[in-house]
Amino acid sequence: MHKILLVGGAGYIGSVLAHELLERGYAVRVLDRLFYGDHGLAAMRDRVELVVADMRRVEAAHLDGVDAVVNVGGLSNDPTAEYNPAANYEMNTTAAVRLAELARAAGIRRYVLASSCSIYDRGVADDQRDLVCDEQAEVQPRAAYATSKHEAEQRLQALASADFCPVILRKGTVFGFSPRMRFDLVVNTFVRDALSTGTIVLFRGGEMWRPLIDVRDVARAYIACVAADEALVRGEVFNVAACNMRIAELALRVRTTLRELGVEVDVRPDYGYRGVRSYRVTTQKIERVLGFKAVLSVEDAVRDMVHQLRQRKMQDLHDPRYDNLRWLRMLEEAETILGTGRSVFDAPTEGQPVRLAVGRRTDR
Repeated sequence: MHKILLVGGAGYIGSVLAHELLERGYAVRVLDRLFYGDHGLAAMRDRVELVVADMRRVEAAHLDGVDAVVNVGGLSNDPTAEYNPAANYEMNTTAAVRLAELARAAGIRRYVLASSCSIYDRGVADDQRDLVCDEQAEVQPRAAYATSKHEAEQRLQALASADFCPVILRKGTVFGFSPRMRFDLVVNTFVRDALSTGTIVLFRGGEMWRPLIDVRDVARAYIACVAADEALVRGEVFNVAACNMRIAELALRVRTTLRELGVEVDVRPDYGYRGVRSYRVTTQKIERVLGFKAVLSVEDAVRDMVHQLRQRKMQDLHDPRYDNLRWLRMLEEAETILGTGRSVFDAPTEGQPVRLAVGRRTDR
């Protein structure tokens, strides 16, 4: 049995990936700060080893007995990264590279890093640069999140060697239900707003492009990278997505599926100025090299999401816990009110145990 160290394994993607790894016979050690609690692991808590630690303070002992590392930890989107660029860089770049160096020193050959197709973002203002990008496309990321991921990619590729095999997955915008649910991702946001207000709002009329992929397909892609022959993936970058779609078309697909489920939805454009991202990618490389192809559609995810929400009787879909930035802001405000003199984004000092943030429940 192979043991995987899954950094960020209690998160939105991590909790789905942990389940899929267990189902395939892997042993899983989750390392997570538990910013959002451990309820994403509730259904498998007796089958995973949980290490509560900050990814910036990983120790060599955390890698004992591990055969591969999958790193899906860190700050996970543009708004959160822009809120605290320093913590974003510490987690998404510095910690990601240090973890790779520790893995290599421990003789662990496989290291899979979560990156993002937002690296390709060119905005919506220049039609001449509106291209479908492969992994060789020139990129000039500007936002804090994308730049931190891009630097981590480059530094990891420099570590590739005959005895160390880093692999990088650039994911499209992820959607679908997770036991550690998020509603700050576009498909999930549309479903939440449709169920709670009956309206989907399209910023800038929804003209921007986005590559999209279900969280369950994402988990399958990570496992494919863990299991692949080293010669196929060493130092390689792979785009992973199911399709490219304009946000306007996405909204119409969500509306049509919800109407089939008895939910009436209106779609309303909003042309007020907002910074928007737009990019398209090709996934021919991962299909050719690993034989991986996403199989779940937006419609599949919407049906499953509504089923899960109804079955679990999830009522308050606007709970801050389901929005990464809102939740971290709330925790930060709590620290300020209590006068702790600390930030929720601070890494513990050397040898200091992780202090759970004020207001966090672990659902044990």
